[in-house]
Amino acid sequence: MLSFLLFAGSLHVSTNDLADTKFTVGLLATVGVLLSTLIIGTLSHLLLQTLGLEIDFLYCLLFGALISPTDPIAVMATLKKAGITRSLETKIAGESLFNDGVGVVVFIVLLGLLTQPDQITFSSATILFLQEAVGGVIFGLLLGSLGIYLLKTVDNYQVEILLTLGLVMGGYTLAMNLHASGPIAVVVAGLLIGNKGRQYAMSTHTREHLDQFWELLDELLNVILFVLIGLEILILDFAGVYLLAGALAIPMVLLARFLAVGTPITILRKTKLQQLSPHVVKILAWGGLRGGISVALALSLPQGPERDLFLVVTYMIVIFSIVIQGLTIGPLARRLGATRAPNE
Repeated sequence: MLSFLLFAGSLHVSTNDLADTKFTVGLLATVGVLLSTLIIGTLSHLLLQTLGLEIDFLYCLLFGALISPTDPIAVMATLKKAGITRSLETKIAGESLFNDGVGVVVFIVLLGLLTQPDQITFSSATILFLQEAVGGVIFGLLLGSLGIYLLKTVDNYQVEILLTLGLVMGGYTLAMNLHASGPIAVVVAGLLIGNKGRQYAMSTHTREHLDQFWELLDELLNVILFVLIGLEILILDFAGVYLLAGALAIPMVLLARFLAVGTPITILRKTKLQQLSPHVVKILAWGGLRGGISVALALSLPQGPERDLFLVVTYMIVIFSIVIQGLTIGPLARRLGATRAPNE
């Protein structure tokens, strides 16, 4: 499901706009994710110890990795309705797409440390991270180029939609078997096909149908993920301490998000690598909604009491994020003057 969700999100991001915000997106998706994972892991470990729950620190870091990625789909409709500036839209969408990929890579590395602690050292974990991340980018470029070539050879929207489906499923699986990051590969391929492919390899008719298909598929998969978490809830142990941990984790995750966004933005401002609006930290911090990606990663945790705890906590954070943050990001953007002029 991750492959489809990420491909659907990346199809609609302009690479030209992304290039204009490359420093912001790059730092937020790397430094931001690692910082967020560390802060959430540390704070959640302290929080759970205070509540009398003895959870291994590595498991808390794993929770930090799964809750750090933000969901571009969950927030983009709200941002467009609010008329937020194009620059901020690109920053939020671009960061979300790439921090999903980086977050999943961090998650995989930490999961390996948790399940095979004797076989993974610091150097091997670093090599694995680089192999996954860099390998994912290279494989994504090859996958996207192959997709554009194939799309050029046909002029039938049904076949072209099936080609994109095959590329996502086959490409993601092959990337994982080659020990490259499937999520990063799919995002890069989606950006290529959504920009170069849309421009040179698709008719107007195909573009319309392709967009409608992937928008519908994205909505369906998000619904399925929430149905899955709903079914999980039926058999979860909703102990009072789990609910308390979830409630206390919400402000903790918001604080971590603010710090993880604020630190890279401060670096960019001091180095003057990129022009940034005054309220960018507030918008990015509050607009970083959690959604299907975090739910999917939480569902993939190994069976055990830790999984039950973090499923409850993840569910509560995601619901708060979508309902409270999602409904208030528009008014916040208007209040801060971060919306487009009527003629833009």
